[in-house]
Amino acid sequence: MDAPEIGVLILAGGEATRLPNKLELAAGGLPMIARVYRNVSPGRETFVSCKATFPAEIDALLPCPMVVDRWPLRGPLAGMLSTMLEMRSPLVFAVAGDAPFVTSAFIDRLAGERRPGDEAIVPRHRGGIEPLAAIYDRAAFVRAGLPQLAGKGALRLVIDALATRYVAVDDDPRLFANINTPADYASVHEVLT
Repeated sequence: MDAPEIGVLILAGGEATRLPNKLELAAGGLPMIARVYRNVSPGRETFVSCKATFPAEIDALLPCPMVVDRWPLRGPLAGMLSTMLEMRSPLVFAVAGDAPFVTSAFIDRLAGERRPGDEAIVPRHRGGIEPLAAIYDRAAFVRAGLPQLAGKGALRLVIDALATRYVAVDDDPRLFANINTPADYASVHEVLT
């Protein structure tokens, strides 16, 4: 699959109440959001979904469009829809802005699992799913997502409405690590430095 066919949407609009400003914390010599951008953006249309821009020194590390959520405080579905409405790529890899171990190689791996008719490729990991490290057919996601936003706004309900292929990914326990608490950050920061 051609890399430009898959755009990247980095979700960075959450409230982060347990670890404020977590996307600005150092992760391997870069602010976390910049590390995620560097890991997943090469050769791909990349957008950041956010509630506002970052400090100027971080914005300078993110040479891509930033889309402010049209529906603030409505969770990841609102950010994904706001941003997908601005993107052009037919397929979109959505990734959390606090997922420092996801790389473009993982996007390629998921893309290799795609079959005709698939509207979502979602990893299964340790008995759960990883909707914020998944590939979506942009048009299908918008079609299924807008009605959900008017209701509960649950990303899982959108995934259930799509022709979704689940892919088992259990080989790297750190791959889907994200940072929600100071303890999460301490464990990830130790590995990244």
